[in-house]
Amino acid sequence: MDKKLRNRTLFLLVLAGIVAFVLVRISGRQPVAKIAATRPVRQNIASSISSNGKVEPIAPYTVRAQLDTFVRKVLVSEGKNVKMGQLLLELDVRDVSAQLAAARSRLLRAQDDLRAAQTGGRADEAARISGDLAKAQADRNRLQQKHDSLERLINEGAATKDELAANDVELAKVNADVEKLAAAKQEFSRQVGLDVSRDKLAVQQAQSDVAALHEKARQGKITSPIDGTLYSLPVKTGDYVKVGDLLAEMADLHNVRVRAFIDEPEMGGLEPGLAVRITWDALPNRAWQGKTEVIPKQVVARSSRSVGELLCSVENKSLELLPNTNVNVRINSRERSNVITIPRGAVETEGNKRFVFVVKPGVSASSLEKREIEVGIADATNFEVAGGLQANDVVALPGDVDLKNGLIVRVVNMDTSNVKSEKDAGL
Repeated sequence: MDKKLRNRTLFLLVLAGIVAFVLVRISGRQPVAKIAATRPVRQNIASSISSNGKVEPIAPYTVRAQLDTFVRKVLVSEGKNVKMGQLLLELDVRDVSAQLAAARSRLLRAQDDLRAAQTGGRADEAARISGDLAKAQADRNRLQQKHDSLERLINEGAATKDELAANDVELAKVNADVEKLAAAKQEFSRQVGLDVSRDKLAVQQAQSDVAALHEKARQGKITSPIDGTLYSLPVKTGDYVKVGDLLAEMADLHNVRVRAFIDEPEMGGLEPGLAVRITWDALPNRAWQGKTEVIPKQVVARSSRSVGELLCSVENKSLELLPNTNVNVRINSRERSNVITIPRGAVETEGNKRFVFVVKPGVSASSLEKREIEVGIADATNFEVAGGLQANDVVALPGDVDLKNGLIVRVVNMDTSNVKSEKDAGL
């Protein structure tokens, strides 16, 4: 009896469940998933690359120390605009000035020696040698004439051979003196020729020393080579600097260059002439416009990233962008106007295909339809829809509910965040 009662009870429960299911289906009260949805929007869209970069001057001028010395005086401050020829700072060049004075004295002496050599040597020494030679030649001529006279007188018996012998001894001595003095004069003339060459070299060396020291002394006054902005001044009064140390950097900053670091996967869309928008966290309400110029030719490691270094020219008319500052870079690689767009979050991917879930209204409830779409370019938040959707379609957005084809749903939130403001519609 108990067995029959249990079977009857079980039958009644199953029957009640079937009846309840049929009634729910008939009444349309089956459970309904609550979802958020959006409509495709017509708007302008730009495919962009966002990254970071660093500001650089296009044509920087650097001034470096040309001698080891102290900074005597600094006359300007970093960040100021300067004019060509404006005095920036002074270095201590007192030692160099003393060396320059000594070098100039050496140059004057070398020039005097050269002039003397070119005119035949020192006048007093040349006169002494010529005088001694002339006197010896005169004595020789006198003694030679006396020799001839004595020979006649001996033939006439008016002179002795001893007198002739004594005269010949003196004549031989004078002849030796003449030869010696003639050789000395010849050596003097040869030495004068050598002195000309030597003194020319001495003058050239002295002139080179004077020029080098003069340039060092001139480097004591550091002036601006251009009209521009002094963006780096790493020294102060009293600092000791060595040859090659950086003293100042300046450039015309009305146009600057931004070195953008583009991640390797995004480099394929780069080309010269693309529009660039620069922002700087220090001035959040400002933006600067530019264009791409030099496309990366290689990928380099930067921290944990593999990047290409893209060079962009940027207008900086107000001189607000400063060299070496870190900025944000957005590059518009492609643009579309007045196209249908859909939020990126609403699009799912299967292999190479993209699809969305379209909300299809029914008699008593709405359901989802899985629909393949074609997409075009994309920005950070939206896809361009090239086919598969109309502007009046309603597209489900992902949420707590697992979206699938045929799911019964009710839209409780219509999202419009994919509509860009006028400010964000383009660069």
